[in-house]
Amino acid sequence: MSKELTTTQHKILDYLIEMKSKGLMPTLAEIANHFSYKNRSTVQQHLSAIEKKGFIKRNPKLARGIEITIEDRIFVTKPVLGEVAAGNPLIIYPDAIDSIELPTIANMPQDSFLLKVKGESLKDAYIFNGDFVIINPTLEPKDGQFVAAVLDDAAVVKKMFKKKDQIELHSENPEYKPIIIRSNYDKFKIVGVVIGVYRKMQNKVI
Repeated sequence: MSKELTTTQHKILDYLIEMKSKGLMPTLAEIANHFSYKNRSTVQQHLSAIEKKGFIKRNPKLARGIEITIEDRIFVTKPVLGEVAAGNPLIIYPDAIDSIELPTIANMPQDSFLLKVKGESLKDAYIFNGDFVIINPTLEPKDGQFVAAVLDDAAVVKKMFKKKDQIELHSENPEYKPIIIRSNYDKFKIVGVVIGVYRKMQNKVI
């Protein structure tokens, strides 16, 4: 099994995948220019590390001789810890209820977890039924961010706004009214901040 990539290696691999989708792999000079490296040796070092971890193969005789190898290695299995319905209860389980394959370039923070979306309360934010949201429980939520929050033993994923003495949870669908909560209400707790959304397509996640 290949080792995990560093943050810089993730960014380079992401760029290679993007360029592959456009039909032309980049040269060393193009990679160096894209990441503002002053010389190609830095690029060579990063590519060598990515190659040793099994994500690419290089042909030194070709200027565009980088090949992304073994597509399955681009994806890793991650557990899903609960489901969130459109304005209805969210259940977070101590063990995984499902799993999905995420791109390794997603680089989920260590304490983050996945929740599965049900319903259309967030459709205007392009978060749809069946999508998976990544929740980071370590971030401090800010106004206008999407959060997972537990309220009266139920929970929702909504856009949060803090007012003087209350908190408003907004859907991204005009059919749903905002949820208004007193700031000192002891049965309200923010679980974490939504930091990403993934959608399954043809048994992969995009």
